[in-house]
Amino acid sequence: MGKMISGIDQHTDFLGGALVLIDKPLEWSSFDVVKKVRNTICKKLRIKKIKVGHAGTLDPLASGLMILCTGKATKQIESFQDMPKTYEADIKLGQSTPSFDLETEVDKQFPSEHISKELITSTLESMLGESLQTPPVYSAQRHGGMRAYEYAREGKEIKMRPHAIEIFELDMLVFDLPELRISVRCSKGTYVRSLARDIGTTLGSGAHLTALRRTRIGDITVDAAMSPKKFAETLNNL
Repeated sequence: MGKMISGIDQHTDFLGGALVLIDKPLEWSSFDVVKKVRNTICKKLRIKKIKVGHAGTLDPLASGLMILCTGKATKQIESFQDMPKTYEADIKLGQSTPSFDLETEVDKQFPSEHISKELITSTLESMLGESLQTPPVYSAQRHGGMRAYEYAREGKEIKMRPHAIEIFELDMLVFDLPELRISVRCSKGTYVRSLARDIGTTLGSGAHLTALRRTRIGDITVDAAMSPKKFAETLNNL
């Protein structure tokens, strides 16, 4: 296994294989993070290219832990992708959006006054375990050779295929109607946006995601990660 790093030093072997823990900022794409880390390493080592890959995409509107594998450690990416992921998610009840998050405008309003802590608790408990989840239309899932979001942005309707997921833990952290914050530990392939939608539906209301932060992949926590800017500053100062 490559060397796991949150801090880096002059002995870090990026070509031989290193695992870099990055705390992705809001509005950065996962590709932006990979590009920044790759360019920083290439410039420091004075090389033209190096393999850098990540072990799980985060949407631009999400922040948090990304595991980047460099050099020979890119062979380990799949093993990290298979690990459970933990997120903290902010959800707005009583409203829905076509993308299930803030990428699109609110399209429907729903009653939410009937929602209590007890109702939320029972709803979250009912979602534990294995289930079939339908991905958002605004997602990178491939459909007929194109990304689903490409159809959605053109106003074309497509039928998304549900896939198997598992929710291991699902807890309420904050309840301040119509705002809800949850913590979820789930299998790979889980869309927390879809989970937010399903929570709203089960509550007899609507819901959409307003913030998402990945805090853990397996046993690796975001506390051990650094921002792309901090990574560049640290490496350049060695």
